[in-house]
Amino acid sequence: MDPAFWHRLQFAFTVTYHYLFPQLTMGLALLIAVMKTLGRRPGGEVWNDAARFWIRIFGINFAMGVVTGLPMEFQFGTNWGGFSRVAGNVIGHTLGMEGLFAFFLESSFLALLVWGEKRLSRTAHWLCSLALFFGSWLSGYLIVATNSFMQHPTGHVVGADGVVRLADFAAFVLNPWAIAAWVHTMMAAVVTGSFVMAAVGAFYLLRGTDAPVVRRFLGLGVTAGLLASLIVAFPTGDHQAKLVARHQPAALAGMEGRFESGPYARITLIGQPDVAKRRIDNPLQVPGMLSFLAFGAFHSDVPGLAAYPPDTWPDNIELLYYAFHVMVGLGTIFIGIMALAALMLVRGKLAGNRPMLWLLMLAFPFPYIATTAGWMTAELGRQPWLIYGLMRTRDGVSPLVHPGSALFTLIGFAGLYLVLGFLFVFLIAREISHGPVAVAQEARYV
Repeated sequence: MDPAFWHRLQFAFTVTYHYLFPQLTMGLALLIAVMKTLGRRPGGEVWNDAARFWIRIFGINFAMGVVTGLPMEFQFGTNWGGFSRVAGNVIGHTLGMEGLFAFFLESSFLALLVWGEKRLSRTAHWLCSLALFFGSWLSGYLIVATNSFMQHPTGHVVGADGVVRLADFAAFVLNPWAIAAWVHTMMAAVVTGSFVMAAVGAFYLLRGTDAPVVRRFLGLGVTAGLLASLIVAFPTGDHQAKLVARHQPAALAGMEGRFESGPYARITLIGQPDVAKRRIDNPLQVPGMLSFLAFGAFHSDVPGLAAYPPDTWPDNIELLYYAFHVMVGLGTIFIGIMALAALMLVRGKLAGNRPMLWLLMLAFPFPYIATTAGWMTAELGRQPWLIYGLMRTRDGVSPLVHPGSALFTLIGFAGLYLVLGFLFVFLIAREISHGPVAVAQEARYV
């Protein structure tokens, strides 16, 4: 049994499951702040009603994110002792800051939003929503900055003992990779939050609950979803791809299934990579487009995998290729769905168009799939490096932890998370069944 495989599988499972929840809280954090801000306008109380409902959804989702995120902190010590020994002096700063500052800021102001509305002034409650947004997105930045050091290490020195130490805190925290990845990740989170919000609004309208509060968050979900989907594609996704081309060229070649180097590189829309034969089967390609997107000119030379030693290739080309294409394909579909819904919204026909409402309601799982595929693309593309260019993945595992122990605890996590998943669905379904109208009535009359 390969120890690294089982440790990687366990961490991949826990982080994938965990990230189902933070992406919604980070997306909703912005949308709640927008609703509370609109609620300050004359006649804007219906926006406050919408915000109250989504604050409850946020709270349940936030709690699940906390519970599922804690095991990952321990896995750095139990499963990845080699990595923690080498890189802990660097990444410990951002991980500690995330826990001490961003997380507590987020949780404290969430408590004030949920239970403090009757005790705080309207202005103070609105400021709490802004603080919740700030804490949520700050937390996201610190986590992304930690991961970005693994993707493109900056601000460090390597000692004679092989331990990586922090040399320039500003260069580490303001890593250009981190800034680009954070904006891209936050916009993807807004896409998730917007699709969920639009789906719930569509559900109520299909059920016959046509209330002003429902129309408000349906409209906000569609509007924010369209804007965020466009930003995810360009400029944030485009900039992220250029960073990969510049700093991780083998990853870009794997993402496109490109084996040979040369100018006028084709971008593959459809095809199946055959690694053994080093080709793409049944391809549908656009000549020169990969060169243009990666380096800004159609004649630019784009290296293929053959230009690098095979032991530096991403270790699962097929999975990397498909994850990347699923992410890009779904992102394109998101723009189409939200553009059509926005057109109907502007024309005043969205609330009465049942096929479009059904599409919005059923589409909400796809942003989760796209973000999962996006993280898989980033992590698979970095392989075989744990810290790109500094430490290989196989050297980061804990040498004394038997792979059987990793498998046993993985099964335990799967069972526990299954129970938590059922509990989460039950709590969310109860809130949706309760409805925003009832929440508004409780806030005003109880």
